[in-house]
Amino acid sequence: MSKILVVDDSRAMRMIVKRTLRQAGFGSHEIEEAEHGQDALEKISANAPDLILSDWNMPVMNGFELLQALKEQGNEAKFGFVTSEGTPEMRSKASEAGALFLIAKPFTAFTFEQTLAGML
Repeated sequence: MSKILVVDDSRAMRMIVKRTLRQAGFGSHEIEEAEHGQDALEKISANAPDLILSDWNMPVMNGFELLQALKEQGNEAKFGFVTSEGTPEMRSKASEAGALFLIAKPFTAFTFEQTLAGML
């Protein structure tokens, strides 16, 4: 069983992402939540998730800073963004930083199924 960490400052959005993961067939995995990048870093060091789904814009530490911090630590967990902005510039910046994907809101279970297939 894989571990998935959902990082978003909105509790409602974390619930939506978790529900969508279940609808996309990933409900058997252990799903944990974090409120922002700093919270995520602490949970990642304690629980070593296999996949991290992070919002981009958050207080304390945003998703991009979280990704950079993980790369600096040599963390190899699969990382992708689930965010409201999916511009080509953001997609390029995310990819260059090491993100495997960027899912733009609004999303569907099908989007999750297609994007995450083979990652877990």
